[in-house]
Amino acid sequence: MTTATKIRSDITGTVWKILVKPGDVLQADDTLMVLESMKMEIPVVAPEAGRVIEILIAEGAPVREGQEIALFEEE
Repeated sequence: MTTATKIRSDITGTVWKILVKPGDVLQADDTLMVLESMKMEIPVVAPEAGRVIEILIAEGAPVREGQEIALFEEE
């Protein structure tokens, strides 16, 4: 049985673009979403190969540093 990895934001900012949906299979370092802070775009990447379980935030929503933003299941 696998457990979900909680992906957290490294910054305080805004969700600029979500590039994946639940069920998508990704390779390590594939981009899940892009956050924006102080006019800089910061990608959020998959920690390992696996599958997106759930996106916990919407595009345009504010995000805090350390906030859970996605659930990911490693292969």
